Amino acid sequence: MSEMSKELLRRKISTLLNLRLFTAFRVTKISSATDSKSSVYINMAEKPIANTFAEKATRYFTSLKLPERLPREISIINPYSNKEVNNAVQRFFKKYFDDNENRVFVFGINPGRFGGGLTGISFTDPVALREECGIENDLGDRQELSSKFIYKMIKEYGGVKNFYTNIFITALYPLAIIKDGKNYNYYDSLKLYESLKTQIASAIKEQIKFGADRKFAVCLGKKNAKYFIEINDEYNIFEEIRVLDHPRYIMQYKLKHADAYIRNYLKALK
Repeated sequence: MSEMSKELLRRKISTLLNLRLFTAFRVTKISSATDSKSSVYINMAEKPIANTFAEKATRYFTSLKLPERLPREISIINPYSNKEVNNAVQRFFKKYFDDNENRVFVFGINPGRFGGGLTGISFTDPVALREECGIENDLGDRQELSSKFIYKMIKEYGGVKNFYTNIFITALYPLAIIKDGKNYNYYDSLKLYESLKTQIASAIKEQIKFGADRKFAVCLGKKNAKYFIEINDEYNIFEEIRVLDHPRYIMQYKLKHADAYIRNYLKALK
């Protein structure tokens, strides 16, 4: 093949890839010895590759599965098995994350059954999803203390749109954990933590692919930070972990000082 033919072939392939043609197509190559033509078929993926933060996040969360092995007394809620939740999640990410920008990641523990465990969006109960984010839903009217604090903080940050343009809130373990009908943390049992540690590390590594600013991450909850730092040191994910008190702790025990805690949040997120 002549150099000119090689260049033409390269340009053709590049153009087709850039246009994201996800069907089989034929490229013609010319033999330099005989000038005879032969056909080469290149099979592209049937589905388009997720490129934006929103596409990658939606694909990840809506494909989550329940863990296979857990202590007997533990159960897991996977909100993404609900079609309405999946629809709300897709609309949420499309509205606020439809770009390729990196964001500061904020990690909670694992979703509560009345917040992210219900809506599929961390620290966002159905009321906040509807009234603060503008995402209509029929997921109920139950409110969560942590969600109330987070959206009060978001208002002080500059509003939902400005906040989510720069920040992504998630959890170290992305599904809700329940024991005896109540919220349970992944670290409340060493046995549970050890059974989930590999999945937690995998969840962090998969989520940063959405578009994470790796200079620092924010961790909510001091005990949560202990385990996050352990995993971060092992896998070298973020350069720095900034630790804040958890919203639930603030709303339950330090409500009178909530404004001071909000100022701490705003400072840590910069």
